[in-house]
Amino acid sequence: MFALRQCLHSRRAYATNASPSSMPKLAKVARTASTPLAVRLRRRKQFGPTASGASDATEDGLTPTDHARYTRLKAQGLLEGFSSPAEWAAQRDQHRSRVRGFRRKNEDGVQVTEVVGRKVYLPNIVFRLVRNHTPPGEPYNPYEATFRIPQSVTKTDVRSILQAVYGVKTTYIRTDNYISPWYRTQEGYERRPYKTYKRAVVGLVDPFYYPHRLEDMPEQERKQREEYIEKHFHIQQTRNMQKEELLRRTMGGGKASFKFKAPFATKRSHIIRLVAERRAKREGLIADVIGGIQALRESNEPVTYKNVKNVIQPIPPASDDAPLSQQ
Repeated sequence: MFALRQCLHSRRAYATNASPSSMPKLAKVARTASTPLAVRLRRRKQFGPTASGASDATEDGLTPTDHARYTRLKAQGLLEGFSSPAEWAAQRDQHRSRVRGFRRKNEDGVQVTEVVGRKVYLPNIVFRLVRNHTPPGEPYNPYEATFRIPQSVTKTDVRSILQAVYGVKTTYIRTDNYISPWYRTQEGYERRPYKTYKRAVVGLVDPFYYPHRLEDMPEQERKQREEYIEKHFHIQQTRNMQKEELLRRTMGGGKASFKFKAPFATKRSHIIRLVAERRAKREGLIADVIGGIQALRESNEPVTYKNVKNVIQPIPPASDDAPLSQQ
């Protein structure tokens, strides 16, 4: 599973019970960047493109969709008692929070939040937290979290588990399915189950910064991270043990070991040795043919293929362990 780190110095009021006008600028930019592609294309066609790192929120902090809904309801005369769009949005968000299983009431002048939902017995499922997709040149969005979940898990399950188990508040959840392609096998075609999964993109109330990759870390932090990984997981130690075991087996150590021969080896020294052996064998055959032709001419015999073959003596096969000077 995972654990989210909350940055206390950069919290935002990006929740269903917060006023849109009180949202910080970074939260509005993150909300704009998290808008679905179809909605972005529709807004681009209607209002024009939005600059990178900017927000499409109105002065009251509402999205263009919410502002259009507010204008439409106001024209229909259904918003009596609301003096501003921010007040209407706050009332709407409070209603949404109530529908999601929370109820707020006053007890002796103190506002108390009560959970009115039922108990949820969690199944044995795995939520895998992965890095968000960030295009090159754009900053990482800390108000989103990406999970790989089983295909049987729904958006309601994701929100319930994050809230009940980890206390993580969510603003939106979007899911999509990835189906494994067909792969050819000896029996025919099949799909690979481990390449079939569902992706859930979750909007977060509190920002979460995914740990940097090793290649993106500063030199000092990268060194500390590598030491931590080596201390707890022994990655390099395992690789060294594998190399030592392979070296022990290739050098020989009794009946249980084996030894690489030159035709089956892939080391550079073995390949060079094999090339030198073949070259020496080829040059030796050429020298024997030349000597046979010269011997036939000295004895005044006709130089034919049959006579040259009879003169040349067959070369005994050389051992793989014999030095090149003896071949």
